This record gives sequence, structure tokens and C-alpha cells, in this order.
Amino acid sequence: MGIALSRQDILATKKTTMSLIVRKRTGFTDKLSQKARDSLNGNVALSAFVEGPYGGHHNLDSYGTVVLFASGIGITYQVPYVRHLVAGYANSTVACRKITLIWTVQSPEHLEWIRPWMASILSLPSRRDVLKIMLFVTRPRSTKEIHSPSATVQMLPGKPNIETLVELEMENQIGAMAVSVCATGSFADEVRKAVRKRQGQRNLELVEAAFSW
Repeated sequence: MGIALSRQDILATKKTTMSLIVRKRTGFTDKLSQKARDSLNGNVALSAFVEGPYGGHHNLDSYGTVVLFASGIGITYQVPYVRHLVAGYANSTVACRKITLIWTVQSPEHLEWIRPWMASILSLPSRRDVLKIMLFVTRPRSTKEIHSPSATVQMLPGKPNIETLVELEMENQIGAMAVSVCATGSFADEVRKAVRKRQGQRNLELVEAAFSW
């Protein structure tokens, strides 16, 4: 999480830390979770070996409209793009004029995963002019948990209707449009289907990221 997009970004921030969002499964992640639970304050000091990165980086700078879909920890792939494109819009270094981030989580508590990074994005100049965020909570404990902080940051209950969302974005499309997805298999399949159905109508491109490695 929070991986810089380029060597220049790394040099500019002068950061010497890396933040990871880890989902507890079996094997290593289960052992890591157990160590954290067994510690006095939830903090554990361990040696680590960093390998990668895997996958690849897609340059979205030339698209006028960018729609970013994510489910669960797939948000870690999309947040650096949001940060880069919003900053580029403010500095007039990208063609992007419209960014929509659509993220599905099971609980509002999961929004805490990226709060520090999202707070820095929301404080960027001209953010309100270019960025819209839609948060879908699929398993809220009650409707009281669902509230939209602002017109540009909306929280909604249930699963997103991907066909409708893609169609609405196309109706307000500016320039070429990129749709990026980093999500579970079924979610990614829905996005792929919605985009491919419409690729003959507009200048529309699909960018898929591997959800796991």
C-alpha cells in the first residue's frame, strides 16, 4: 500500500517506510496475525525481505476519464493512481479531467485500512473538481453506519450495479476513457463484461490488475 509510482516519487518523498495491508488467511498471514495478537500492544518487530514488485504499471495520464474499481484489498492498487492523477490534474501534467473511484467493502470499519492515504488525497488542491468516490458497503450492521461525508464522497449500502455505473460514466465521458479493476474474480468479470459490451460505442479501454500473487 502506498507504493510510489516512479523513482522520482520515491526521491521526492524521502520516505524510508513501506505500509502493507495484509488479510489473514492460512500459513504466513495466520502466523503473523497470531504474533500480533500475542504481543502486549499489537506491535511486533520482525526482519523482512522485500521482493518485487510483480505485475506492472499502466500509465493512465493520457485518458480524459478514468474509472477505478476495487473490492476489498484491491484498493491498494488503485490509491496510488488516484493520488497521482489528482496531483497531475492540479499541476496540469495529465490529460485526466474526471476520476471516479468505486470501492466495495464488507464493513465501514474496512475504510480505516486506507484512512491516512485517503486523507492526504482529499486534501490535495482541486480534488473536488476532478475526483468522485463511491463506497459500497455490502454488509453494514445497520443503515446508521451508512452516511456520505460530502457530495463527492458517497457511501452506499449493498453491491454496486456495475453495468449502470459504467453506463453513467460513459454518458459524462470526457475524452478517452480507461476503466481499471483490481477485485475478486466475480467482480472483475462483471466489470470486464460491462466494458467489452460498450467498447465499440466509445473510445474505451479496460485495464485489469491481478488481485493476488
